[in-house]
Amino acid sequence: MQSRSTTAASVLLHSVLAVIGGLVYMGIEILWRGHTHWSMGILGGVCFVLIGLLDEWQDHPPLWLQMLEGAALVTALELITGLIVNRWLGWNVWDYSDVPLNLWGQVCLPFAVAWFFLSALAVWLENALHRLAKLVYRWGATKR
Repeated sequence: MQSRSTTAASVLLHSVLAVIGGLVYMGIEILWRGHTHWSMGILGGVCFVLIGLLDEWQDHPPLWLQMLEGAALVTALELITGLIVNRWLGWNVWDYSDVPLNLWGQVCLPFAVAWFFLSALAVWLENALHRLAKLVYRWGATKR
């Protein structure tokens, strides 16, 4: 595991990545269900950044492992978020009770499998955005 320092630039970059990840997550929901909720933007942003950080902290493990970790991470955070927003706060953002192999209507095996495959997209997009950010930073540094 590589050592990383937290810098203002890193916090800014990961904040921007969280917004992008949240918007993508909400877009997926709109395409799939026809609607979304603002809390899914927060959840999606957190998931996107954490999937990217797992990749960085582990020095870019094989894609299949990143997909497995991403699916587990998203499913765990979706369960926690569901218990808070659906059960505790009663917002009824989603309910998987009718989906086979669900846990308390908050997560289910079919969507965990979907997150396995969507995690590959998250890894690719997050890596691409990091490369773009490095190019922009280098370009900006040459203009000073």
